[in-house]
Amino acid sequence: MISVSRLLYGMENFGDSLRYNHGVSGQTAGAVSGFGPVVVWNVTSACNLKCRHCYANSGGSAAEGELSTGEALKFIDDLADYRVPVILFSGGEPLVREDFFDLAGHAVKRGIRVTISTNGTLIDRKTARRIKDLGVGYVGISLDGIGAGNDRFRGKKGAFEEALEGIRNCRRAGQKVGLRFTINRHNYNDIDDIFRLVDEEDIPRVCFYHLVYSGRGSKMVEEDISNQESRDALDLIMDRTGDFFKKGRAVEVLTVDNHCDAVYIYLKLLRERSPQADEVLRLLERNGGNRSGIAIGEVDWLGDVHPDQFTRNHTFGNVRQRKFGDIWNDTSNQVMAGLKKRAGLIGGRCSSCRWLSLCNGNFRARAEAVYGDFWAQDPACYLTEEEISNF
Repeated sequence: MISVSRLLYGMENFGDSLRYNHGVSGQTAGAVSGFGPVVVWNVTSACNLKCRHCYANSGGSAAEGELSTGEALKFIDDLADYRVPVILFSGGEPLVREDFFDLAGHAVKRGIRVTISTNGTLIDRKTARRIKDLGVGYVGISLDGIGAGNDRFRGKKGAFEEALEGIRNCRRAGQKVGLRFTINRHNYNDIDDIFRLVDEEDIPRVCFYHLVYSGRGSKMVEEDISNQESRDALDLIMDRTGDFFKKGRAVEVLTVDNHCDAVYIYLKLLRERSPQADEVLRLLERNGGNRSGIAIGEVDWLGDVHPDQFTRNHTFGNVRQRKFGDIWNDTSNQVMAGLKKRAGLIGGRCSSCRWLSLCNGNFRARAEAVYGDFWAQDPACYLTEEEISNF
C-alpha cells in the first residue's frame, strides 16, 4: 500500500507504522522488526456476490475441506505466537462464515489487530454494532463504481445501495470504515465520483487498487487501463487528496498493488522542488516496495500458505501440517527464497531500473500472468524509460 496522504501531507495512520517505521527496512519474514507479516486470511470461498475481478474465484457455497472452527482457532493461536500484527479477514465474503465472530473475537483476545475485507452488503445496524463491540480495527468495503455500474461489475442489482448502507451503518456505530475501489477500464471515469462520495458520506479512508490479473481477474488483462491512464489516475488521486487537506479533512488516501506509484509521487515532488521530497525518499527507502512473501502473506480457506492473496498458484505449505511461522521462515522453496531476496532475479526493464530498491520489482502475479515468467518485469509499471534511467 502507498499512503498518498502520508507521503504528500505527513498524515499518519496505523498502517504507516508497518510501512514506514525504522524497523521495516531489511526485514525478510515480517512487517517490522520483532513481528511477523500481515496475514490475509481468506476464511471461506463462499460469497453472496460474483464479482468480475475476484482473485479468489468466489461465489456460491463454501468449498469442501475449509478449516473447521477448531482448526481455525488453533491457527489464530499460531499467528499470535508468531507475533503477526494484523489479520485481514477476507473471502469470499467473510461474514457468511457462521463462526466469523468467534474467530475474530479470539484474534482480538490474542492481541492481533483484526481488519475485515467485505462487500458490505450484509452489514446491517446490528452487525455493525457487533463488529464495533468486538474491537475490530478497520472494515474495508468494496465498491467498483457508482450505482448500476457497481452492480454490473459485482453481479447483483442493488449491491451498490446495500454496500453504501453497510458503510453508513459502520459510521453510525462508530466503527472505522473505508472504501475500496479497483481501477479498470469499466470504472476509470468514476474516480472523481468516488472522491465525491467519500466527501459526502464523511468516509475516513479510501483505497484505490490497481487491477491484478488473478482468479477471474486473470481474464481482464485487456480490460485494464493503459500506462498513461494510470499516470492520469494518480495525478487525479493526488489532486483530490490535496483538496481534502486544504479543507482540513483528515481522509486517509492510499493506492494499492502498484509500487511505481510511490516513485511517481517522489519524482513529481522532486520536479516541483518540494521540501517534502527528501522525506518521501527516506520513507520509501525504509519501506522497500512490494513485500509479498516478506511483510504480507495469505492463507486460504484450506489452510494453504501463499505469498499474497493474488499469487495463489504458489504454495509454501499448509497450516494443518506445520505452524505458519515455520512455513514463513522456510526458504527451501525457490519462490519463497527469491521473494525474500530478489536482487538479480527480476528481469526486463526492472533489472536496470534505478528505482528497483524502492519498488522491489512490483507485482509478481501480473508479470507471471502476462509473460509466463514469475521474475519478469511487471507490465503495469508506467514509468518512462527516461524516468527509470535518468532524471
